[in-house]
Amino acid sequence: MSRAGTSGRAGTSGGARRPTAASLLAATLRDRILEGTYARGEALREEHLASEFGLSRHTVRTALAALSAERLVHAAPYKGVQVTKLDAAEIRAMQDLRCALESEAVRILNETYPHGWSVEVLAPILARIARLRALEATDADSWRLLETAHAAVHQAVIDAAGSPRISEAARALESEVRLLLAGAHEHYGAEGLADEHEDYVRLLQAEGPDAVRAHLDALTAHLLAAPLP
Repeated sequence: MSRAGTSGRAGTSGGARRPTAASLLAATLRDRILEGTYARGEALREEHLASEFGLSRHTVRTALAALSAERLVHAAPYKGVQVTKLDAAEIRAMQDLRCALESEAVRILNETYPHGWSVEVLAPILARIARLRALEATDADSWRLLETAHAAVHQAVIDAAGSPRISEAARALESEVRLLLAGAHEHYGAEGLADEHEDYVRLLQAEGPDAVRAHLDALTAHLLAAPLP
């Protein structure tokens, strides 16, 4: 019988707080959801998880509440807690929200840098694309790493605008975005993601928010055409 971790407690003055058993369990369950170990719509039962990880039901309940706040799970009447299964309407809504945030960030960037983004602005974005390219070459089958790196490119574009509120709003969607991307990996491969995003950054500077809409609409169309996981 394995344990997700032990209860954390505050460290010495000025030290970082240790992760709690609930936060460690939430991290484990999050990885399982994003890797597809748990199927979309699968029930996650408190008593089963408590037995598997050797934890109290209260700890399990706390971990599931954290995942519910990230919209990775939800409470279903008479069924308990289930892994979120994105339907067509939810996919469109998520992509529309992503588009609104990223489009505004790009508008700010192009207004600030009308003749092209500066080297300082581009550097962190290109670093994220380089990470994506490295994973393509060495870990193409590890979709959890790839989806994280993919999402990080888009977050870097948003962060480059220098708007804390927009960046914060985008980060709040991180788990949902990864869930969205995780649902796509069975239908297309990792090859070419880095090249695609290098082209995307060039288009953002030339076409602005229109390029954001075109990029995300293409992914939306692909997701809706593929069987929903």
